[in-house]
Amino acid sequence: MERGKMAELESLETAAEHERILREIESTDTACIGPTLRSVYDGEEHGRFMEKLEARIRNHDREIEKMCNFHYQGFVDSITELLKVRGEAQKLKNQVTDTNRKLQNEGKELIIAMEELKQCRLQQRNISATVDKLTLCLPVLEMYSKLREQMKSKRHYPALKTLEHLEHTYLPQVSHYRFCKIMVDNIPKLREEIKEVSMSDLKDFLESIRKHSDKIGETAMKQDCRYNQWKIIAKIFFSLLLSPNIKAQQQRNLDNIVSQHPRISGGKKSKKEVCASSDLEVPGAQDLVDFSPVYRCLHIYSVLGARETFENYYRKQRRKQARLVLQPPSNMHETLDGYRKYFNQIVGFFVVEDHILHTTQGLVNRAYIDELWEMALSKTIAALRTHSSYCSDPSLVLDLKNLIVLFADTLQGYGFPVNQLFDMLLEIQDQYSETLLKKWSGVFRHILDSDNYSPIPVTNEEVYKKIVGQFPFQDAELEKQPFPKKFPFSEFVPKVYNQIKEFIYACLKFSEDLHLSSTEVDDMIRKSTNLLLTRTLSNCLQNVIKRKNVGLTELVQIIINTTHLEKSCKFLEEFITNITNVLPETVHTTKLYGTTTFKDARHAAEEEIYTNLNQKIDQFLQLADYDWMAMEPGSKASDYLVDLIGFLRSTFAVFTHLPGKVAQTACMSACKHLSTSLMQLLLEAEVRQLTLGALQQFNLDVEECEQFARSGPVPGFQGDTLQLAFIDLRQLLDLFIQWDWSTYLADYGQPTCKYLRVNPTTALVLLEKMRDTSRKNNVFAQFRKNERDKQKLIDTVAKQLRSLINSHHS
Repeated sequence: MERGKMAELESLETAAEHERILREIESTDTACIGPTLRSVYDGEEHGRFMEKLEARIRNHDREIEKMCNFHYQGFVDSITELLKVRGEAQKLKNQVTDTNRKLQNEGKELIIAMEELKQCRLQQRNISATVDKLTLCLPVLEMYSKLREQMKSKRHYPALKTLEHLEHTYLPQVSHYRFCKIMVDNIPKLREEIKEVSMSDLKDFLESIRKHSDKIGETAMKQDCRYNQWKIIAKIFFSLLLSPNIKAQQQRNLDNIVSQHPRISGGKKSKKEVCASSDLEVPGAQDLVDFSPVYRCLHIYSVLGARETFENYYRKQRRKQARLVLQPPSNMHETLDGYRKYFNQIVGFFVVEDHILHTTQGLVNRAYIDELWEMALSKTIAALRTHSSYCSDPSLVLDLKNLIVLFADTLQGYGFPVNQLFDMLLEIQDQYSETLLKKWSGVFRHILDSDNYSPIPVTNEEVYKKIVGQFPFQDAELEKQPFPKKFPFSEFVPKVYNQIKEFIYACLKFSEDLHLSSTEVDDMIRKSTNLLLTRTLSNCLQNVIKRKNVGLTELVQIIINTTHLEKSCKFLEEFITNITNVLPETVHTTKLYGTTTFKDARHAAEEEIYTNLNQKIDQFLQLADYDWMAMEPGSKASDYLVDLIGFLRSTFAVFTHLPGKVAQTACMSACKHLSTSLMQLLLEAEVRQLTLGALQQFNLDVEECEQFARSGPVPGFQGDTLQLAFIDLRQLLDLFIQWDWSTYLADYGQPTCKYLRVNPTTALVLLEKMRDTSRKNNVFAQFRKNERDKQKLIDTVAKQLRSLINSHHS
């Protein structure tokens, strides 16, 4: 039962499925019926489906037949109408054919025209395509032409930009053209050409700045020089305000500067303002040198990715140029222009590098500049030490110092450290001092050689005031005297004094702008002045004093002159204090040694006077012509001695202006030397025999000397002090003339001895000379009793004298 129901259900489902497939076949396009039929063949009810299909076909055939039977008359009518239409259609066909023939005949020209039009349209399309292609290619060609024109006109940086646009913007649009491939292949060559040409421009630039370094440096130093002039004017101006008693020299300095620069007017400007005003007249580095080549080359190499190569090349070449600039010419020391050109080149070099540093990004850096400056500083200082040592002209050394200061200040304005240059200037200061000393040595020699060594005569008040204005001298008694009158000193005193002041001014000039304190300047001036006094002036005075032809008058005047110069030392101290504003009592202040210098010179002159007097005395003594065998003395002193005494009187009369002790010492020295020389003359070995008559004549000469001593040729001696110079001679002569041997021998050795100054040896020598004379004259009178007794007495005295001598030696 259940099976029957299941079979019935399956039969119903199959029938429904077949009905669906039939409807799908009826409604589906023939091209898409395949899948539907496949589903039938895939099933198991194929036969039943075929039966269903045939039944459906029969139903449709019956429906068609009914429809045909229903429309048959209409069909017959339609056929009849079609038969009629066929005839008409034939006629129409014939007409169409005829019309077509006629149209073909008539359209041949049109076809030809259309063919021509077709060709024209094709050409037009080709032309349009060509224009489009040319529109793409022409900018490329124009850019390439522009590139060539820029390279031809040496506009390399724009050319490089054009090349970049050409390569990256224009050529990719037409890369399939052969000429573009040629351009692409040529681009590396063009880049290399631009590099080479720009490098050539850089080399020209480097050569240009090498040639213009001198001018650039000169310009920079002129700008700094004007600023320094403002500083000097301001400094002197404020000095005048602060010190009303300032010396006229500083006023002259101010007048000279203002007169040399008439554009300078009142007011103190800053360095920036001065340089700004200078720029209106003096071109700067950028005006003298076209820096565009280095900028272009830098940009070109940067764009080409070779900036480091460019930087290394630039720095290497500039280092080479720096070494050339820092090599001084061999004759640089001969003129100031040699130094100036050397400094200008160095300043110009570093001004250019400073400009490059501040106008490019990284082409040079501060480390590179500092390295170059350290090298330049060491080489410059070494060159200056070498060449400045050849300078013997203080004016050139001073100008060199000013040039070095300007050089240092200029570079310091650009940020370079210059302390070592100022340290070196202190070394040059020592050399400057030496050249000044040499120059002033010649000045002093000329003054001393041309001096007449006579007191300065003045005939009127004007001359008197002029000399007093030149030399600090005050003498109330001299002022009261009527004209004409004389200063005690000669002309070399005010001249030497003024030259010492000029030397101090010269030392002061060197200290300017060295950034030294007032104490340091004061110390420097005092030390140099001390060298001038103790070495230069002292040597000049000593040379004059030691000259062979110097006379006693000159020596006396030198003593007087040095005395007044010694007194003027305190005024020199005040003079230095006024110009340095450093008080003498300040700690560590150097004192002037002028007093010692002039004292030494005076002592040397005094010694020379003593020596000169002695030499004159010796010259007179050489004229002595004694007859040692004379039996009787003359009636007066010897002529040579009278002349000698006359000379001494006239000489000591000149000593009135000398200090008292000097005149007294000279007089005492002369008398002692005369006494000693007369003693030597009496005792010399060549005089083997002498008579009592000769001794008495000699005594007359000694008495003349004693008379001279008693006359007081030089005031100041107490009692018979000057006569004591001849005491040895007097006692010796008294002993022999009075023949007072008993007293001499009895009192010998006692403090109260009458002949205390007679030496037994001297007495024995003279006694032997007299005994030989007695023996010779008394050969035939030896039998006379008196003569025999005298000879015995001489022998006895001689024996006793020898005994005294031996006992003294023992």
